[in-house]
Amino acid sequence: MTTKRVLVIDDEDGVREIIQFSLEAVAGWEVLSAASGSEGIDIAQTQQPDAILLDVMMPDLDGPATFQQLQANTTTCHIPTIFLTAKVRTSEQQQLLDLGVAGTIAKPFKAQELVAQICSILQWDE
Repeated sequence: MTTKRVLVIDDEDGVREIIQFSLEAVAGWEVLSAASGSEGIDIAQTQQPDAILLDVMMPDLDGPATFQQLQANTTTCHIPTIFLTAKVRTSEQQQLLDLGVAGTIAKPFKAQELVAQICSILQWDE
């Protein structure tokens, strides 16, 4: 099985570190990280990750705006994106799914369950 490469776009250093540790330790995936939407878009274009975990609430370019730019770009529109969101109401999650993302994962998440959630959403074998 090839190693998956996942790009994490989140403005909180601690969150990025937890996700990176979880995905590397549990699944052995390679993790790329970006602290802003614009940085994430640049990395997605050059590195072509297998998936993107994208925080919804960020300064400057928020998650939905970042996702729209990724979708508008032919080099990144095919990359499945999962929103990380503190918004847990079903109606709010549905609004995010309606944008066309692969799925949503609620914050705070359990580190040990994160890999399983990503695999489930993207239909990857764990």
